[in-house]
Amino acid sequence: MRRSLALTPLLLALTAILEIAAFVLMSRWIGFGWTLLAVAALSVLGASLLRREGMRAWRGFVAAANAGQPPGERGTDGLVGLLAGVLLTVPGFVTGVAGLLLVIPPVRALARRGTQRWAEKRVSAMVAGDLFGPRKVKVHQGSPERDTPIEGEIV
Repeated sequence: MRRSLALTPLLLALTAILEIAAFVLMSRWIGFGWTLLAVAALSVLGASLLRREGMRAWRGFVAAANAGQPPGERGTDGLVGLLAGVLLTVPGFVTGVAGLLLVIPPVRALARRGTQRWAEKRVSAMVAGDLFGPRKVKVHQGSPERDTPIEGEIV
């Protein structure tokens, strides 16, 4: 956790550099006025998506709580939608493209599964069960394989 926090300033600086480079390239390609208009349009789209996804995530969370079920996939999907909205709201093309990618259903499903795995690794098994429901476990039939010999076993 501390390692990722230590990298945050570097990632923010890299993102700012990429955003400036993308803005300059787009300005040269389509013109400064159109570039400003495109950035403003992405931000407005992000603000509306942020509002819609926030309401959708809240409704999904409340519906799951009222039904006595874990918020699980609906809650995680709402978080990914909120992230898409935030990325689109931030002025710039790099974050805008990242936000637009998170709106595409297959990419969103992949991000949702990754977010769920990330959360499950960072909370206790009991909390993960409360959030996402019981874990699905793969069971392999057959004799178990051992890497190390049992004490006293002749190899």
